Amino acid sequence: MPNTDVLIYTRTAGYRHDSIPAGAAALAELATKAGFTAQATEDPAVFTEERLGRCVAVVLLSTTGTVLTPSGREAFEAYVRGGGGLLAIHAAANAEPDWPFYGELLGTRFDGHPEIQPGVVRVDTHDHPGTAPLPGRWSWTDEWYNFTSNPRGTGVRVLARADESTYRGGTLGADHPLVWCREADRGRVFFTALGHAAEAYGDETFRAHLSGALRWVSGTEKS
Repeated sequence: MPNTDVLIYTRTAGYRHDSIPAGAAALAELATKAGFTAQATEDPAVFTEERLGRCVAVVLLSTTGTVLTPSGREAFEAYVRGGGGLLAIHAAANAEPDWPFYGELLGTRFDGHPEIQPGVVRVDTHDHPGTAPLPGRWSWTDEWYNFTSNPRGTGVRVLARADESTYRGGTLGADHPLVWCREADRGRVFFTALGHAAEAYGDETFRAHLSGALRWVSGTEKS
């Protein structure tokens, strides 16, 4: 019997985004539409070999700080390396700060943001399910995350970047990745820095972005 579960994990041990309930509801709906079952939880005890073994994807939705136990980390690493899917959203870049494996998965770490403001996302490729629904220049309002380093060169495939000329407070210059993906052994990882506001999860374009990403990490759609 194929795996069909999507585990939406929302635990925080630092700043907590008000958008988490809206995001969890939206992702559960998108998972259901894709033919999966969904569970939203903040219980780190679900990160076991047995529970993850039923998952087609794990979503880390704006998780912050240390949100996994040592045994949970071990099970999660085995899950990803063994072929599991990870969709990391927004503040998930600020999770598990002292776990090297997680930092290597993402390729970089969160390094602050300017005030929420409108700007432009530059989509580099439309041949990926996560960015196929997006316009080439996507006007969007968000927390425009900065990172400790550019993840390009760590094995990630950058799919979209911030146009720093369209907002204030960017620190990475002309090449400022916002959305990227990678394969980790047999697993798939997709990260989007977008998704700060609750309203984002009702936006059809953003929902299409998340839906495509979820289908890709689950392995049901190729890029």
